[in-house]
Amino acid sequence: MMGRLVLAALSAVAVIGVTAAIADDDDDSSLTKRLMKDITEGKVKVEGDHAAVQELILKRNIPIPYSYVETLMRAPNAFGPGPACVVCHSSNDPAKSYRGLDLSTCDGIKAGSMEEPKHALFEAGKDPKKAILGRRLRNNRMPLGVQFNVPTDSKPIIAIRDWIKDGAKNDDNFKKNILKLFNTDNTFGEDTPACSQCHMSNQEPPSFHELNLTTYEGIMLGADSVAKGVDNATKVIIPGDPGASGVFQHLVEDRMPPGIAPTEDRDHPNTQILFQWVKQGAQCK
Repeated sequence: MMGRLVLAALSAVAVIGVTAAIADDDDDSSLTKRLMKDITEGKVKVEGDHAAVQELILKRNIPIPYSYVETLMRAPNAFGPGPACVVCHSSNDPAKSYRGLDLSTCDGIKAGSMEEPKHALFEAGKDPKKAILGRRLRNNRMPLGVQFNVPTDSKPIIAIRDWIKDGAKNDDNFKKNILKLFNTDNTFGEDTPACSQCHMSNQEPPSFHELNLTTYEGIMLGADSVAKGVDNATKVIIPGDPGASGVFQHLVEDRMPPGIAPTEDRDHPNTQILFQWVKQGAQCK
């Protein structure tokens, strides 16, 4: 449905653009006329929801109104199969709403969770991809396929947390207790492979994100060291800070809506639009 509506809008814009262009060939100050010019010059290629959103909205930095964001929070399946966000997050009272998170108002969205420890979902004006908002809409819990109702305070997860908190040292604790957690089946959930089954070297393929969890050096090097270069590799362990460490985040944070399949698109068009609203300053109007 969304794809048909967006593409229909594109067609309508193109028709209007043709008419406008005929009326004033030299005036390309409006979005409509600039879009039509790009279409006639072959600069716009639209196939499906993603491309339409990219070309019509993101590329041209169309201001995202809060009214659209409000609709997303109240609509089932807005970011993938699942209930509307406000079903679980509609109050800053932790007794009524998970984490005391109110997604039913603009102020509530910007305030974030009120239950201790309080957390903002994003910083207005900045890309929220790696903020809590971005992680919860895009990142799958690991090992891939672990359900949201599997506890996140198991002994192995606590051991990882404490190791990071204590500085992520290459000491006897790491060698005897921590490293094997990444290399043993069923460590973080029943019927799940060892982390190293998917992350065993810094080459992709075969290792996803060029992440090697079989050695201390590989773990501390991080992900995408070939694609980005060693100096720019994405660090998955931040010594002293489990909450900022990608490995720990993936072990304890569930993708929303709860229960969404890991095969669902991580870059849903509505997710892109929501992120654009944040990057534009998260205006409440």
